[in-house]
Amino acid sequence: MRLFRLAKIITVGLRFGLDQMVLEADSSGRLTKLWHVVFFWRHPKAPRGERLRRALESLGPIFVKFGQMLSTRRDLLPPDLADELALLQDRVPPFPSEQALQVLQDFYGKPVDEVFVDFERTPVASASVAQVHFARLPDGTDVAVKILRPGIEPVIAHDLALLDTAATLLEKLWPEARRLKPREVVAEFSKYLHDELDLMREASNCSQLRRNFTNSRLLQVPEVYWDWCGKSVMVMERMRGVPISQLDALRAQGTDLKALSRAGVEIFFTQVFRDGFFHADMHPGNIFVHADGRYIALDFGIVGTLTEVDKSYLAQNFLGFFKRDYNRVARAHIEAGWVPAHTRVDEFESAIRAVCEPIFDRPLKDISFGKTLLRLFQTARRFEMEVQPQLVLLQKTLLNIEGLGRQLDPDLDLWKTAKPFLERWMDEQMGWRGLLRNLKDEAPSWAGTLPQIPRLVHRVLDSTAHRHEVQSGELERLASAQRTQARALWVVGLLLAALVGLELYRFLG
Repeated sequence: MRLFRLAKIITVGLRFGLDQMVLEADSSGRLTKLWHVVFFWRHPKAPRGERLRRALESLGPIFVKFGQMLSTRRDLLPPDLADELALLQDRVPPFPSEQALQVLQDFYGKPVDEVFVDFERTPVASASVAQVHFARLPDGTDVAVKILRPGIEPVIAHDLALLDTAATLLEKLWPEARRLKPREVVAEFSKYLHDELDLMREASNCSQLRRNFTNSRLLQVPEVYWDWCGKSVMVMERMRGVPISQLDALRAQGTDLKALSRAGVEIFFTQVFRDGFFHADMHPGNIFVHADGRYIALDFGIVGTLTEVDKSYLAQNFLGFFKRDYNRVARAHIEAGWVPAHTRVDEFESAIRAVCEPIFDRPLKDISFGKTLLRLFQTARRFEMEVQPQLVLLQKTLLNIEGLGRQLDPDLDLWKTAKPFLERWMDEQMGWRGLLRNLKDEAPSWAGTLPQIPRLVHRVLDSTAHRHEVQSGELERLASAQRTQARALWVVGLLLAALVGLELYRFLG
C-alpha cells in the first residue's frame, strides 16, 4: 500500500513538472541535460508555484492541508511559492453523509435522530479533516456539528511518513533544501495536524476565545455544548452571518466596511497583547460578519500563544518601527533571545535600517506592515535567528489580517490604526497602571505569604547561625591541625639539624 501511494506521489510530481524545481538547483547543469534527454517531450510552461499547488490538490486533503501550512512559512519559502500556496482553500469534497451518521451513532451509542431533533444530512462545509452539518438539540437550540473524517488517522499517519521520507530525500539530493529545513517543516505540520484531529482540543480553544471576548462589541465566538462533544465530534452554537469575502452582501446589509477593517485590527492586537492567545487560522473561510457589524470567528483548530516576555518584546519591536528607532528593535531581538547574545547591535541595527528605512519614504497607506515584518525576519535569519514557532503563527495571522483589512478598505493604514493601541498597551504595562495591576494580581499570594515572613526569617537566621557555628568549629579544627603540623615540622627540623651537626663533628674530628 505504501509503495503504491509513493508511486502515485512520484507520478503526480512528474505530471506537474515538480522535478524541474529540483533541476533548477543543479548548478553544474549536467543532471539537467541528462534529464532533458530522457524526458525530451516534457517542457512545463506554468509557473512552478502553480504546478506545486495543483499537484498538492491532486494528492488529496492531507497534502492540501500541508500546502496551506507550508504557505505560512514565508521565512523559508521563496515568495512566488508562498503566494501560490496561499491560494489553497479548504474546498475539499465532503465524505458521504452515511459515514457521518455512522460516526455520530458510534459516538453517542444511538441513532442520530434520537440525539438531535433535526439533523441536516447535507454538509454545509467540508475541510481536510472534518466537515460540518447543521442540527437542532432537544431543547430547540440550533447548532453546528463538526465531524471528524472517518478513518482519517491511519491515512494521516501514512501520508506523514511519506512526507518525512520525501523531505529526507530532498535534503540529500538538493543542497538548497537544507536551508528550507523540510524535515522540520514536516514535523511542525505533524504537530498541528494531530492537534486538529482532537476536536475536544478545538472545543477548548473555542471556549477560551469566547471567554476572552465575553460581551465584546467587536467579536462573536460560538458557545460550545460540552455534553455533546468528544474527540471526533464537536457541537457548538450555530452562527449566522455573511462570509467576509462577500463584499456586496456586506454592503447590502449596511455594514460599514471601513469600520469593519479597523475593528479587525483591534481584535487582532487585543488577542495578541491583552490575552496572549490568538486565532491563528483567520483566512476568509473562517470569518463571517453578523448583521450588527460584529465579526464571527469559526474553526479553532490552530491557535497561537505568547508569553508575557514575547508580548513585551513584540510591542517594543512594533513601536520601534513606528518611531524608526532601529537600535531599540535590534536590542529587543537580542534581549528576547531571538538572535544570539554575541550579535553586534550596531551591525544588526544597520541591517534592520536597510530593510525599514526605504518604506518611510512612501505614504503610510501604501506600506505593507506584514511584509515589512517578514523582511525583518528574513534579515534576522542572516544573524542566526532561530525560527520561533509562535512568531511564525503571528506573522501568518498578521498577513491574513492585513489582507482582509485592505480588501475591506483599500486605504487602510494598519500602522496608524495599531499605533495608539500599542502605545496604550505599553503604558498600561510599563506605567503606573501596570504597577497597580501587578500589585493587585500578586495580592492573593502575598496574603498567604506575609504572615509566614517572621517564621521564615527566623528559620533563615537560625540556619545561618548554625552554619556559622559549624563553620567556626571546622575553622578551629583546621587551625589545630595546622598547629600540630607546625610542631611536627619543628621537631623534624631539630632532629635534622642535630643529625647534620653530628655528621659535621665526625667529619671535622
